[in-house]
Amino acid sequence: MSMTLIFIALLAFYVACNLGANDVANSMGTSVGSKAITLKQAIIIAGILEFTGAVLFGHQVSQTLATKIANPVLFAATPKMYLIGMVSVLISCGLWLQIATSRGLPVASSHAVVGAIAGFSWVAVGVDAINWSSIGLVTIGWIFTPIISSAIAALFYSQIKHWILDQPNSVAQLQQWIPWLSVILLGIFGVIVLPSLTQPLTNYFNQRIGLNLPSYDIPLFTGTIAAIALTVISWRQLEQVENTADKEQILPTPHSPLPTPHSPLPNPVERLFGRFQVLSACFVAFAHGSNDVGNAIAPLAAIVYINRTGSVPINGIIIPIWILILGGAGIVAGLALWGKKVIATIGENIISLQPSSGFCAELATATTILLASRFGLPVSTSHALVGGVVGIGLMQNIKSIKFQTLQGIALAWLITLPVSAILSATIFSTARIFFL
Repeated sequence: MSMTLIFIALLAFYVACNLGANDVANSMGTSVGSKAITLKQAIIIAGILEFTGAVLFGHQVSQTLATKIANPVLFAATPKMYLIGMVSVLISCGLWLQIATSRGLPVASSHAVVGAIAGFSWVAVGVDAINWSSIGLVTIGWIFTPIISSAIAALFYSQIKHWILDQPNSVAQLQQWIPWLSVILLGIFGVIVLPSLTQPLTNYFNQRIGLNLPSYDIPLFTGTIAAIALTVISWRQLEQVENTADKEQILPTPHSPLPTPHSPLPNPVERLFGRFQVLSACFVAFAHGSNDVGNAIAPLAAIVYINRTGSVPINGIIIPIWILILGGAGIVAGLALWGKKVIATIGENIISLQPSSGFCAELATATTILLASRFGLPVSTSHALVGGVVGIGLMQNIKSIKFQTLQGIALAWLITLPVSAILSATIFSTARIFFL
């Protein structure tokens, strides 16, 4: 590997670090804000799940960004120009994400990379270089992501509020609902993710042992066992929490605090929801890693392809595993180093969250993002989670939403695409003078 390629790989790692510092707040911000977990725990959990999601599912979105935003056919005769453009994309995205993170703004990294690719392509070849149909599809995803996530979160929370939180004996109601919550939580994740994870095992049984298992048998079996196990564990935990409440002589109602030296969470219902929220946060982290890692590594994948073949990727691209690992590692490093500010914005500065509401917001986010990942759409995790949190606020009390924070977030969303496009175009125009 040449020194130039090593430098570009480090540049992609830098982008992934900034992406991790900014976007990973979307997976863990609500859990930290509701006091379900500490910041240190959030960083450890998110690090593991983000890395896993990036390595296992990061190739789909990376392919979309590497080959379908700019029209690669128009660069076929000038692969070096395309390579310089992708380097410009990395630099401009890294700079803008770092600026936003320093101000605690959860911007959309997908906006940044799409804008940067469009910016250099326009300068390099002209307006025809931009694949407007792909841009349109991605933009539709950006618009509908917060709407869909908000609707899902509001639906989940309205049912939990009606059937559990507002009931006279909310603990007894929660005990009855635990199996259904377990099935919903693991079912959504399982339907989207488990078929891909268990496919190698299904192939082994069918090809090596001679069985004829349908592709959905092992995922269904795995999901069923996991849901039963989560139900039994949750029942035991609820019983332990009830015993603690009895010893302290505090009625387990949704609004009575339950201070203990072991947990900052309130009553038994919210404390158990805190455990469910940690699981839903894990799914958001996995979903984010699978979708947003492409924003950091797609340009690097295109550059590596050009370096290896001497041509521009036109009909798709295979993402080498080392690039996926590099992206996942960068996301984890960025979260650990700089993620605190954006976590505070998501978790505390939009509405006040409890574990029950945070659980609903995260479940809605994971559902939205995982579906998008399966279709290869680079949607915005920050759009999804902010939409989910706002959906909860609308169900609780519209006055509880801190619209001043939302205005700052919305402004950052709006300017991300044009700012990254201008940055990329400027960097590309300068680099072209020296290297072409």
